[in-house]
Amino acid sequence: MRSRDPVSVSGYISQYYPGGKDAGGLSVNEIAKPIVTTLSTGNKLPAPVVLDKKSIPSGFAPDAKGGSIESLTLEPNKYALDLFKSLEGMNVRFSDARVVGAANSYNEMWVTVDPNHNKTKRGDVYYGSYNDPNPARLMVQTLITNQAFPQADVGDMLKGITEGPLDWNQFGGTYAVQAREIGTLKSGGLKPEVTTAAKSDEASLATYNVQNLAPKDPQAKYDRLAQGLINNLRSPDIVALEEIQDNSGAVDDGTVDADKTLNKLTDAIAAAGGPQYEWRQINPENDKDGGQPGGNIRTAYLFNPKRVSFTDRPGGTSTTPVGITGRGDKTALTVSPGRIDPTNSAWNSSRKPLVGEFTFQGKKLFVIANHFASKLGDQGVDSRFQAPTRSSEAQRTQQAAVENAFIKELLAAGPKANLVVLGDLNDFQFSPAVQTLTGNGKQLTDLVNTLPQAERYSYVYQGNSQVLDHILVNPAMKHVSYDVVHINSEFADQTSDHEPQVVRVKP
Repeated sequence: MRSRDPVSVSGYISQYYPGGKDAGGLSVNEIAKPIVTTLSTGNKLPAPVVLDKKSIPSGFAPDAKGGSIESLTLEPNKYALDLFKSLEGMNVRFSDARVVGAANSYNEMWVTVDPNHNKTKRGDVYYGSYNDPNPARLMVQTLITNQAFPQADVGDMLKGITEGPLDWNQFGGTYAVQAREIGTLKSGGLKPEVTTAAKSDEASLATYNVQNLAPKDPQAKYDRLAQGLINNLRSPDIVALEEIQDNSGAVDDGTVDADKTLNKLTDAIAAAGGPQYEWRQINPENDKDGGQPGGNIRTAYLFNPKRVSFTDRPGGTSTTPVGITGRGDKTALTVSPGRIDPTNSAWNSSRKPLVGEFTFQGKKLFVIANHFASKLGDQGVDSRFQAPTRSSEAQRTQQAAVENAFIKELLAAGPKANLVVLGDLNDFQFSPAVQTLTGNGKQLTDLVNTLPQAERYSYVYQGNSQVLDHILVNPAMKHVSYDVVHINSEFADQTSDHEPQVVRVKP
C-alpha cells in the first residue's frame, strides 16, 4: 500500500517559471532553502481529486485581454485552467477515459474525461474555434518504471483508474497527470483510411507534409510513404509535397539540391507497384526558407506522366517571380514551375509557393503548392497570457495577401481557369490567414468547410484535432470530390504528423 510522510516545511516561497518567464507558461510554487522535518510515517495517501465531466468547468480560462491571468482571482469552479492551477502537485484521478492524442516517443498521450464534447466519429476531439479549446483534455505521463507505456491510438480507452499527481509539464506547456497507476488500454479498433479512387475523367491531386524527408532517413520511411500514396491515397495524379529536404538533410553545408530525396521517394513508389512519378521543384536559396536548420525544406510536385503532363517553361529560379500571360483559354504562366513573388519580405525565413501548369485530358490545370510560416513563437493554449497571442499569425496573413493578389491576377486573365491551391498553411480554416487567402470565399473555396464539422481536421496537437493542411479551389470548378485521409496523426505509429488530403476534379 502506498503511504505518505507528513512533513513540516519552512523556507522562502516564490514562483518558478519552467522554461523561463518569457516562454509564457504558468508558474509553479517553489520553496527556496527549505527546511524539511518529517512528522510521521506510514500514513495513507490523501484521497485523490476526481477529474471528470462534472468537476472540470466548461470555461477554459479567464480573459485578461492578453495580459497575465496571475493577477486575477483564482476561480477553479469557473475555469479549467484555474482548477488545474489549484491542484498543482496534488493527487488526482480519472476513470475510463478516451484517448484523443496518440502516445508518442516521450511517453505522453492525451485523454478526454468529457466523452461527448466535440467528439468525432473516429474518437477525436474536434477543435473548431479559439473560444473552445476543449477543457476536459488531459495530458498523461507516467511515473511507473516497471511497465511499458501504453502505445495508444485515438479512440482507444484507458479503462479503470488512472491516478497520480498533477504537475506542470515544461516541454508540453501544459498540466499533466504523472500517473503512478494507469488504466488498462482497450483498443478502439481505429484503422487507417483509404480514399475513393479517381474515375477515368477525374484528375486527382493530393497534398502531403512528409515531415523533413531526407536521403538519410531509413528506407522504411520511404517505403511507408510509398504504401500510403499507393494504397491509401490511390496513386494521385499530382502530389504536392511539403518538407522535402536537400540531399544532405539537416547538415548545413551549403547543399540545396534535393534530387536524391525525390528520386529515393519516386523509386520507392515504383518499387511498391505505384506509378513511375516524375517531379518538379525549384531549389531555394541556402538557409533562406526556414525549417530544420540546414535542411532547406521546400515544396515539390510529383506527377504521373501517364495521366497528366507538366508544362515546362524555363526561367523559374529561387528569386524569379512567376507571372501571368494571355487571356481566357490562353492564360498561362510565364515560367513553370515558378515561385510567387519570392523576394517579398512576407516570405522571409519561410517557404515560397510553387506554381505549376499541368494538362489533364487536354485541359489546363494550375496548381499552387504551399507551406506557410510555422506557429513557432505563439503563446500556447495553456499560457498564463489569456487570450494567447498568436504572433506568427501576422506573417501568414501577409503571405496569404501576397498569394491572393497573384490568384486575383490569374483569375482576372482566365475567370474559368482550373485552379487548385493546396498544402500546409499552418493555420485553421477560421484564421485570418486562410480567410485572406480565400478572399473570404470570393476567390477560393476551402474544401475542408464542405465536410461535416466533426470531420474537419488534418493534425492532432495536444489532443485537439484541427486543420493545418488545406485544399482550395476556385468557385468555377464545379465537379469536386474531397477527402482528408486519416493515416497518421491519430496513431502512435505514424509516418508523418500530418494527414494527406486528396481532391478529385473534372476540369
